[in-house]
Amino acid sequence: MRGLKTKMALVTGAGSGIGKSIAIRLAEEGMVVGVLDINAEAAQKTVAAIREAGGQADSATCDVTNYEQVCAAVNELESKLGPTWALVNNAGWDKPIPFLKTEPEFWRKVVDINYMGPLHLTHAVAPGMVERNGGRIIFIASDAGRVGSSGEVVYSGCKGATIAFAKALAREVARKNVLLNCVCPGPTNTPAMDSFVGTDEAGQKIRDAMVRGVPLGRIGEAEDYPGLVAFLASEDASFITGQTISVSGGLTMHG
Repeated sequence: MRGLKTKMALVTGAGSGIGKSIAIRLAEEGMVVGVLDINAEAAQKTVAAIREAGGQADSATCDVTNYEQVCAAVNELESKLGPTWALVNNAGWDKPIPFLKTEPEFWRKVVDINYMGPLHLTHAVAPGMVERNGGRIIFIASDAGRVGSSGEVVYSGCKGATIAFAKALAREVARKNVLLNCVCPGPTNTPAMDSFVGTDEAGQKIRDAMVRGVPLGRIGEAEDYPGLVAFLASEDASFITGQTISVSGGLTMHG
């Protein structure tokens, strides 16, 4: 991809799953990668994998629900790695529960991680991008935010809100060459999926049902998304902003 070498990318939730794959791919493209994760050990393992492959990376521990922690982590990594060119808001969490069986405490946790977290990171990073007249903010949203998902009602709402937030802010900062776009995965084979549906027989039945709903005949893998993220961070995508792109094997098809 054009225009990525030596630029800095911050990736949240990069200790595992999709975030780790994105961080590794951006490093392969020549970017310097700041790995943000609430799990310090997992973040360090991602950094080690990047460095072993010849890339540049460093990590910081960060709870995305805590704005002060977010600002401190961003400042720490930018002081080491340089100004942020691309922010990838990837960190997320959910648990499958019918909405009528949930409680406000659960709602707050889902909202804090999946909606407030990206807002915190964006607010910490975007002013610098505006001042430097350039940058990319990429949200790993979800097809749940486009079409809804049973058992993920609050999560679906958060992802829908994220998509709307990205579109609105994209309009505000477009003249400063700061571009915002959303990538929407479908069901994906990650550690988060294991914790979401379980690994027992019941969990396998849920996975099998997911596969039957995907025209390409499988659920996603973490490696299915980093190429699009790298593209959106690059100069090749310099005329794309406010867009929402599904990567779901045809599970959802939007015109």
